[in-house]
Amino acid sequence: MGLLSGIIGNASEVKDLDSVERNLEHLLVDGESIKSAFKLVRDMYIFTNHRLILIDKQGVTGRKTEYHSIPYRSITHFAVETAGHFDLDSEMKIWISSSSEPIIKELKRGSEISCIQKALASGVLSK
Repeated sequence: MGLLSGIIGNASEVKDLDSVERNLEHLLVDGESIKSAFKLVRDMYIFTNHRLILIDKQGVTGRKTEYHSIPYRSITHFAVETAGHFDLDSEMKIWISSSSEPIIKELKRGSEISCIQKALASGVLSK
C-alpha cells in the first residue's frame, strides 16, 4: 500500500499474506488460512477460508483493537456501493442472520472495492 493511499484512507490489497498470517496467528484456528487482506489506514479486512475478520484499531495510539469475526455462513447478503461524482466514498454493507441492521464500512474513492467485493462473494458463495 502506498503512503499517500494510506494517508487518505484508501483500502489497498495487502500482498504479503504470510506477514499478516504471522501477526494474526493468535486469532486463526487450526486449518484456517488467509485468502486475501485489505488495509485501510490502521484498520484491516481479512478474508480467510472460514470467515471475514474486521480489524478496527481504536483511539489515538491504536493500542485498543476490536476483532469482529463473521463466519461466511452467517452472512445472508451483502451490498457494495461504488463512489459517484458527488459521493466520494464507497460503502460495503453486510447483513448477518442474527441482525436486521447491516454492518456498514465506508471506503474512500480509489479503494479496491471490486477486489473486496470479489473476496466477499468468494467466501460467501463457496459456503
